[in-house]
Amino acid sequence: MTEQFALTAERRTELEKILARYPNRQAACIPVLHLCQEQEGWVSERVLRWVAEQLGLSAAHVQGVATFYTLFNKEPVGKHQVWVCRTLSCALNGADQVLHHCEKRLGIHAGETTKDGRITLRTAECLASCGTAPMMQVDRDYHEGLTLEKVDAILDRLTR
Repeated sequence: MTEQFALTAERRTELEKILARYPNRQAACIPVLHLCQEQEGWVSERVLRWVAEQLGLSAAHVQGVATFYTLFNKEPVGKHQVWVCRTLSCALNGADQVLHHCEKRLGIHAGETTKDGRITLRTAECLASCGTAPMMQVDRDYHEGLTLEKVDAILDRLTR
């Protein structure tokens, strides 16, 4: 039997703040899933069950929310997530070159995690920074106007 999920005391306080901001518990599902993912790194089955129980929702509803949105990790990911934007503006300005460079440098393909568990490489359909293409998001930080030299500097910082 798998261990039950539980929030840390600090995150439990944050949960109470989240619940107070929403008119009902169903409306709080997305921010509560984010809170759990911040702690766990991904949305596991035990997290889904816990969120459903805490919010008084069906497990199917919570799973539907978690699987609909791409920002929820459905499996363990690296310590850092690198998202390369591939939408039209980025594509026209070298996103494929940036992605292939990242794959070569990291020794993985998009959707995979490095063997040391440090970096998961992903692609995104739009990161809403079309005027600064090509760009990528590393964890919560945007890196815009990329060149391969800038990508190397970013990856060097992440792999140190």
